[in-house]
Amino acid sequence: MKPLMAANWKLNKTKEEIEQFVEEFSVIARYIPGDRDVMIAPVSLYIDFLAEKLNKSMVGIGAQNMYWEEQGAFTGELSPVMIKNSGCSYVIIGHSERRQYFCETNESVNKKVKSALNHDLIPIMCCGETLEQRESGETISFITQQVKEGLADIKIKEPEKLVLAYEPIWAIGTGKTATPQLAQEVHGNIRKILIELFGADIGNEIRILYGGSVKPNNVHSLMEMDDINGALVGGASLDPVSFYKIIRYDSGGNE
Repeated sequence: MKPLMAANWKLNKTKEEIEQFVEEFSVIARYIPGDRDVMIAPVSLYIDFLAEKLNKSMVGIGAQNMYWEEQGAFTGELSPVMIKNSGCSYVIIGHSERRQYFCETNESVNKKVKSALNHDLIPIMCCGETLEQRESGETISFITQQVKEGLADIKIKEPEKLVLAYEPIWAIGTGKTATPQLAQEVHGNIRKILIELFGADIGNEIRILYGGSVKPNNVHSLMEMDDINGALVGGASLDPVSFYKIIRYDSGGNE
């Protein structure tokens, strides 16, 4: 399947910094092979601006969050219609920081995933455990619950319409990374759930990304695992050269 290398810029980059990034990135982006997808999710305020700067580029645009309603009295929220209209084709849903700081639940994640699919947006649904949960042996049961409840009552006919991302909370922004084998263990479990929910034909083809301190020096070993189909990259995606090297994981970005 076609890997997806996705950048989550989180609360970073002004217009000027975005402009500088695009200027530098566009010089090397021409060497990105066509056998992988690339996505960047800026702060929502600058989605239009980034889409304009990346005009007709092979890089897709994503939102970092969305609400499930199309419109209404929901101060501060963004609807799927608005996100789509701004140039997005992807939306990150249920990131651990959204769950931790903004009280998102599996139920609200499920509503957002359904809404994204209904509006022809590709949801990147996140899951991940804390260090305490991992050390107490709860990783698989916790991830299973997140995935099953987040995808409850969802039907898809094309596997490329849905993406999952496993981000161990203990590895996000800490410099710690799950070993490829540890990551594969969780990804393999997620794969089994997807097959259970959607059948083998679709479940085997849904992309599962790894996130959690992904960097140019560890991405290749992660991508060698059977059920790791891309990366959701935080801090290392803020630098154009670093992100390019991650995208070109199979060559080290040396071209």
